[in-house]
Amino acid sequence: MALTPMMEQYLKIKENYKDAILFFRLGDFYEMFYEDAEIAAKELEIALTGKDCGLEERAPMAGVPYHAADFYIDKLIKKGYKVAICEQLEDPAKAKGLVKRDVVRIYTPGTIINPESMDEKSNNYLISVFKEKDNYGICAVDVTTGDLYATEIKNCKEPKRIYDEIMKYAPSEIIANEEFFKSNKYIKVFKNNNCAVNRYEKQLKDEEKIELIEFQFDKKSEELGVKDKPYVINSLASLFCYLQDLQKTALKHINRLLLYEDNSYMAIDSNSIRNLEIVESNRNKSKKGSLLGVLDKTVTPMGGRLLRKWLEEPLLNKDQIDARLDAVEELFKDYKSRKELKQVLNKIYDLERLASKIVYQSINPKDFISIKLSLENLPHMKEILKRFNSKLLRKIHEKFDVLADIYDLIDKSIKDDPSTQLKEGNIIKDGYNETVDKLRKASIEGKNWIANLEAEEREKTGIKNLRIGYNKVFGYYIEVTKSNIPQVPDRYMRKQTLANAERYVTPELKEIEENILGAEEKLIELENQLFNEIREKVELQIIRIQNTAKYIAMIDVLVSFAEVAETNRYVKPMVDYDDRIVIKEGRHPVIETISEESFVANDIDIGPDNPIMIITGPNMAGKSTYMRQIALIVLMAQVGSFVPASYAKIGIVDKIFTRVGASDDLFAGQSTFMVEMSEVANILKSATSKSLIILDEVGRGTSTYDGMSIAHAVIEYIHENIKAKTLFATHYHELTKLENKMKGVKNYNVSVEEREDDIIFLRKIVPGGADKSYGIQVSKLAGLPYSVVERAKEILNSLENDKLSKNEFEKAAHELAFTQIDIFSTAKDALIESIANCDVDNMTPLKALNYLYELKEKAMSLRSGAL
Repeated sequence: MALTPMMEQYLKIKENYKDAILFFRLGDFYEMFYEDAEIAAKELEIALTGKDCGLEERAPMAGVPYHAADFYIDKLIKKGYKVAICEQLEDPAKAKGLVKRDVVRIYTPGTIINPESMDEKSNNYLISVFKEKDNYGICAVDVTTGDLYATEIKNCKEPKRIYDEIMKYAPSEIIANEEFFKSNKYIKVFKNNNCAVNRYEKQLKDEEKIELIEFQFDKKSEELGVKDKPYVINSLASLFCYLQDLQKTALKHINRLLLYEDNSYMAIDSNSIRNLEIVESNRNKSKKGSLLGVLDKTVTPMGGRLLRKWLEEPLLNKDQIDARLDAVEELFKDYKSRKELKQVLNKIYDLERLASKIVYQSINPKDFISIKLSLENLPHMKEILKRFNSKLLRKIHEKFDVLADIYDLIDKSIKDDPSTQLKEGNIIKDGYNETVDKLRKASIEGKNWIANLEAEEREKTGIKNLRIGYNKVFGYYIEVTKSNIPQVPDRYMRKQTLANAERYVTPELKEIEENILGAEEKLIELENQLFNEIREKVELQIIRIQNTAKYIAMIDVLVSFAEVAETNRYVKPMVDYDDRIVIKEGRHPVIETISEESFVANDIDIGPDNPIMIITGPNMAGKSTYMRQIALIVLMAQVGSFVPASYAKIGIVDKIFTRVGASDDLFAGQSTFMVEMSEVANILKSATSKSLIILDEVGRGTSTYDGMSIAHAVIEYIHENIKAKTLFATHYHELTKLENKMKGVKNYNVSVEEREDDIIFLRKIVPGGADKSYGIQVSKLAGLPYSVVERAKEILNSLENDKLSKNEFEKAAHELAFTQIDIFSTAKDALIESIANCDVDNMTPLKALNYLYELKEKAMSLRSGAL
């Protein structure tokens, strides 16, 4: 037995897409066969059936309706599968023989284009990485918006730096060359962060790569700024080849490249983004409880995405920061205009992703109405912007394109309430096209003819319940119930028999049917053609739409900043290039909004004269909160937001590092202490004198003396070698002695009030070091049983007495050591001399072993003081 032609076609296409689930279009369904069907049936919870394929055994088959395919595709992508869409390339009604089919698009986590399947306020990034020795080219693209960023990092021997650069995009997919896979220990970590990681590298000549990039942007490599960046060129070339392989369409919406240097923005490593809870809460992994959750009052998806990007990339340029702050200040002061802008923004849809749907030819008529309703509000927005004088808002007003021609085209051509599906017609407005008007009139008149004919036939036959109906299989028919069949005239021709009725046709009805259906078919075909022409006209203006969308997003973020500043009593910070940070009555922007208690504000003045603050005090007193709020206030200022304080003067910081609390098991098999030390090592290698370092309880993961020694050494290294502004919280009270040994180290503590055995946290940071940890009092507050608390006090007293005895003993031993120093020195010299003169070459194994024991005895005696 031989396979059927259709199954042969399926298997031939499937051979080229073995790693994907193939959605094979058959009429109104996408069908899957064999293993794909079995996987789909299980993962999508759909029925598994079978199909005759020409062989003895039926092929397993599962299918989904084509109009609901996006839902099922998204479900498979989220479960880690790749999906290939195989479409019918010709009209089945007009095809001769087997309908031509081929794959028109492949979906992966980083290339899904259905806006409904993703968070509207988050980008969906695909990352391309090219590595050669210690040099990297990194590109990030969101195919749903056209955003494309690229950077080149050279001579980087620390993979963590590359990991941080990639993870700031929170990518859903990474493609990389083989060398990256061989050397990067973070591959598993990427995968654990729900990121697909795939090997991909197209073998192209260097000139072919440049041609590909220049063709994509219609610019020379010199204009793009990539001519002298070979690693970016390799990364971009791989990215575009990959997208062309998958998308199989011209990527016209990816038309701008933002090339940035490694030091273009404040560096915030992945640990700090997590520790500071900048974009999501550590508790529930949601926006609520994060800095983003506090600042995000944006009302457009575009604004939400831009705000997130600004938070992940604070500025380093004072003029750019001031431009944002001045714009926020104007909006803050002009409540009326701000409210008007908010009202307009509320009426604007996601123009970025709608523009991408135009390029992917997935846009429908209702999407065009969303674009039109958005553009309808742009002239009003431009009028409001005219009222402002700040540099940034004035620039936006000058460059703001209201896209009037695009609005006029859609308004004249597309019905106000069109069909969603193109094949249903009802798209083009009356008056836009003369032929459409004529065909629509013919269709409407034909239906009137049907209604008149039905009335006439009831009159002629006397059959009162006679009706004329229609279905797609039999067309128009006259239906007569069984009881009235004797009254049916001879001119009626039987067409179909039902249980309770008969259906007939007449020559007149056939003629009317041909006129109606001919007009409707031609109308739908013409409306489709005109819709595609409209789409192509708008597609030519994609760059203009994208530019306007960017400005709308920027306005949305600035309005959001002003609104939050008013609601939460924020002030405009001053920024400069000094190394000093001065904040008065600073508050934690997140905790103050969620805490039921009144938040206690605190000050800081840290700079070149006093770069290191050692902060002591009990657990739960607020050390971590204080340090985090300083970092967040600095970050907010450099983003261009007002800050929670009564006064803030921020010397621009190039990097923020935090080492706070126990980390997740980032490296498989490493202890929490090992992870902690890895993070500290990264800070000490990467920080500069312009950085802000937050260290909380460094060294707590090992023994007391080890931990204290490490903490001491870390402070010393920062003080001597880095000179960064550093907030160092610790329970090692011994470290407070460093204030007297190192210039610029200052002690602070979180004040508490003692009442007998209880303490009250005052949450105030004051000069000086704490003299104890109050651990037992805190455990009592936490609810430890009374008996446990009392026993802890007894043990503490015992340990403190032992510690005193030990100190006295060590003091006496130290004094004795000075009197014996000559004896020890003589014995030590004799032992060294014996080893130096030892004739190892002429020793028998037994003699060597005996000599080794002898040396051990002498060494032990020397250590104990017997010699």
